Amino acid sequence: MFLINLVKALNQQNIPYALVGGHAVAIHGAVRGTMDVDLVLKWSLEILQKTEETFSDLGLIPRLPISAKDIFDFRQEYIDNRNLIAWNFYNPAHPDQQVDIIIIYDLSDLQSINIKYQETNITVIAKHDLIQMKKASGRKQDLLDVEALEKL
Repeated sequence: MFLINLVKALNQQNIPYALVGGHAVAIHGAVRGTMDVDLVLKWSLEILQKTEETFSDLGLIPRLPISAKDIFDFRQEYIDNRNLIAWNFYNPAHPDQQVDIIIIYDLSDLQSINIKYQETNITVIAKHDLIQMKKASGRKQDLLDVEALEKL
């Protein structure tokens, strides 16, 4: 399973991350299907570069020609003027393997929990922070996720 392999690689490299998005919604107990994996990282150039290298080892490449250094150096420019909220990766050999690093958040500002799934430790954003992220997005699916999470 791609998610497990991805998380194992992040854990092996000691990359501070939290799973967010649809997978996090599902782990918290709401029924939700999703293809891509959404992550928030602790914001530093070293961590972004380490993540980029780890993703490359898994066959993942950036969807746009943007490097870790570019994302780090021009983060606010991308957010404010290019409407870029995620650094997207995919595997050309397996198009269903997609990862989005959400760049508008820093893991240092969020709470997370650790769960064990299929013998693998997974760091997941805390439910209250996930709800706040979803509300801030305002997208229809995210607001449906908020409703489902608040019922739990």
